[in-house]
Amino acid sequence: MSNLLDINSDIHSLSPLSLAFVGDSVYDLLVRQYLVAQANRPVKELNKMKVTLVNCKSQADSARIILDYLNEEESAIYKRGRNVKTNSASKHSTLADYHSATGLEALFGYLYLSGKTDRIKELFMLILDNSEV
Repeated sequence: MSNLLDINSDIHSLSPLSLAFVGDSVYDLLVRQYLVAQANRPVKELNKMKVTLVNCKSQADSARIILDYLNEEESAIYKRGRNVKTNSASKHSTLADYHSATGLEALFGYLYLSGKTDRIKELFMLILDNSEV
């Protein structure tokens, strides 16, 4: 399966932060779709729930859930994202959680741009099945 736009880019030359830039939106969209599928709620309530799932701590927890299920290529992409040098983190998270969350976002961005949406679904379902959502 391909991604939404038929625009090719050399994903292997993209920086981990560029991959994370895309992956952040991919992960956010998955969470939003999951939440609206659960029940028809007011948008304010949906957004409040989304914020509890799309933040550094929650994404770092999600990364820990899927780490053992990643193949060699996926693990390398995750590590590239996790190891990006930065001195800043969200004011509500640790630097370690920020790095793990960036790794997760980079992985989801890479998979999306590679057209591997089935793998994205598989990993996201692993997260849902193994977390307190």
